Amino acid sequence: MENNSNTMTHSTHSATLADVLERILDKGVVIAGDIKIKLVDIELLTIQIRLLICSVDKAKEMGIDWWMTNSYLSSGAKEQDENRELDMLRARIAHLEQDLARQPAAPS
Repeated sequence: MENNSNTMTHSTHSATLADVLERILDKGVVIAGDIKIKLVDIELLTIQIRLLICSVDKAKEMGIDWWMTNSYLSSGAKEQDENRELDMLRARIAHLEQDLARQPAAPS
């Protein structure tokens, strides 16, 4: 007599921290919350907290790229801010020089 016992195999899939982090960065996670401080039914302060955790590529895909124009976070944005400021100063100097050229000469 042949013994055909069906053996059941269990596979355990343990996600490592790297796997979980990769999944979160790929798909993204949104955490939202409100903090309200009230005193006798009068709202004194409301703080809304919104946190999005995802990869840079995923954020760009969703249209979120504010860090690229923030001069504190991007050297390119800082350079653009400095160039914009220089252009404004040059325009102001040119305008002042034109005003000075239009003024009549003082009698000597």
